[in-house]
Amino acid sequence: MHGAAHEPVLPRRPLGRSEVTVTTLGFGAAALAGLFTPVDEDEATAALEAAWEVGIRYFDTAPHYGLGLSERRLGAVLRTKPRDTYTVSTKVGRLLVPHQHGGGEGDLGDDLAHGFAVPATHRRQWDFSGDGVRRSLEESLTRLGLDHVDLVLLHDPDDHEEQAFREAYPALEELRSQGVVGAIGAGMNQSRMLTRFVEDTDVDAVLCAGRYTLLEQTALGELLPAAAARGKSVIVGGVFNSGLLADPRADATYDYTAAPESLVSRALRMQTVTEEHGVPLRAAALRFPFGHPAVASVLTGARSAAQVRDAAAQLDRAIPDAMWAALRGEGLLPPDLPVPGK
Repeated sequence: MHGAAHEPVLPRRPLGRSEVTVTTLGFGAAALAGLFTPVDEDEATAALEAAWEVGIRYFDTAPHYGLGLSERRLGAVLRTKPRDTYTVSTKVGRLLVPHQHGGGEGDLGDDLAHGFAVPATHRRQWDFSGDGVRRSLEESLTRLGLDHVDLVLLHDPDDHEEQAFREAYPALEELRSQGVVGAIGAGMNQSRMLTRFVEDTDVDAVLCAGRYTLLEQTALGELLPAAAARGKSVIVGGVFNSGLLADPRADATYDYTAAPESLVSRALRMQTVTEEHGVPLRAAALRFPFGHPAVASVLTGARSAAQVRDAAAQLDRAIPDAMWAALRGEGLLPPDLPVPGK
């Protein structure tokens, strides 16, 4: 039975001062939409069911991911679960506009230029207007087949900063005040603008991808202290820096492109240290962000049931304090960097 009391549920943390909670391990549903390589329907469903089985109750998606495929696949599974038992976030800022074409799907080409191995049925149209925010959310709910989402994030407003603050953010604030959504925020691959959201608006949370990891701690400069001081939450994505910290090797990726040799070397040195303490590098990478009190959840971008189960097992692994001390001692982590306790 879904939602039964005996099922495992990972620890939950609130998003800022809202009533919305997230499990410490969240499921990032971009990979399920064919990120770089195809994922078939059965694999996607199995990965999501595995996430449920290990206790994950926070799921993050976006229209951008596979041109809506991520939302459709996620919604198909979540609709079989009790709605009050899980938290789902989606994003606004890109509208999906159908391509006008004369042929069938085979004439469309693919969406790999945007990172997804799916037919290019739509084009993305940036829109951070208030109307665009409302339309995007409405279309997301249709794809998900849900009557509401819990958290809505402004997605990658890097090149639309002023419109995002002037038009999109007030629209989200209005949706929250109307009770349409429970929590609001922004999701980006940078920390500067997220810091502005935390300091200058009343967001509940921000999603920061790739900027607070074992290899890079840019978010520690301003974002994380600002969030902690204001009672806001940070969700950390990209803890493996798009692959390098999961499996460091010469052909690994970092920030979605080929990893520089210097970073591969650093990751391999980290792996040597963690394994000397009986800890896989990916376990250390998953646990690391929780050293900071502002971090509410880390997202895992699994594309298979096995990857989901592995992430849950690694996050649950005991990590000795001596491992963090050894990483600092080798100069692989700054001496004053906050690290998790036992």
